[in-house]
Amino acid sequence: MDADKIRNIAEEELAEGSLFLVEVNITPGNEIEVVIDSDGSVDIDDCVALSRAIEERLDREEEDFELTVTSAGIGRPLRLLRQYRKLIGRPVEVVLLNGTKIIAELRDADEGSVTLAYREMRAVEGKKRKQGFDVVQTYPLSEIKSTKEYLDFK
Repeated sequence: MDADKIRNIAEEELAEGSLFLVEVNITPGNEIEVVIDSDGSVDIDDCVALSRAIEERLDREEEDFELTVTSAGIGRPLRLLRQYRKLIGRPVEVVLLNGTKIIAELRDADEGSVTLAYREMRAVEGKKRKQGFDVVQTYPLSEIKSTKEYLDFK
C-alpha cells in the first residue's frame, strides 16, 4: 500500500472544509491509520465520511487492507503548524529534547519556533522559599521533542 496515494486521496477529500490531514501511517500488515484534525472539532461523522471516501478509491481485490480514520485528539503530539496555531492561548505540555517538561500557555507559533508563557520557581538570595516568576520564552522547534494539548484535571 502506498502512503502517498492515501495522503493524496485524503487531502483531496478534505480540501473544501476546515478538516485537514495530519498524518498517514501504514504497517507492514497493511493496517492504514489516517489522522485528521480541524480548526474547530472533529466528530465521528467526519471520520466515517473520510473512511468511506478513501475506501471507494482503493481496490480491496488488488490489495487487502484495514483502514482506520481517527482524529488527532488531545493525547497525540502536535505535528503541524496549523495544530499549534489552533491552540494559541491554551495550555500545552512541551517536552524538550533535554527531557525538561514545561506546562505553559502557548502564546505564538511559527514555522521555526513556539512562544510559551509559564510560571517558573527560582531560588532568591536571602529567601528560604523559591519565588515564582512569570516567564515568556521562545523555543526553536528543533529543541522540542513533543507538544501536546494539556488538560488539568485538578
